[in-house]
Amino acid sequence: MNLEKVIFGFFIVLAATLNFGFFIGDMDNPAHHDIYELFAALVVSLVATVLKFGDRTQIGAIHLSTSLVADLQLIAAAMVWGYAAHVSGTGLTAASTASIVSLSGGALLANMVSVIILIAETIIQRR
Repeated sequence: MNLEKVIFGFFIVLAATLNFGFFIGDMDNPAHHDIYELFAALVVSLVATVLKFGDRTQIGAIHLSTSLVADLQLIAAAMVWGYAAHVSGTGLTAASTASIVSLSGGALLANMVSVIILIAETIIQRR
């Protein structure tokens, strides 16, 4: 067993599961979406992105691009949350929560593509 591949797969799947955990729930209810889970999803996604920089294959490039998309979406979600909670006078409303969750959904889709690529790459790999 290759420890590097285990760690790589671990962070890809963990990024997807943390993002899914944040995404699930009523879209416009702030009580169903924890800020710390969004933060954890973002941090793990960034770690997964760093791990993907070492792969020089075409599949590695697709892995990296999906991870960059997820990072961008999660950073945008965190910025919307920060603006809604600390800058706007209205606080975290149903509309801002829906925007945050929508951005997280885009990141979730990118993470799912990355997981599917990881599975496909594992299946076609010869011993």
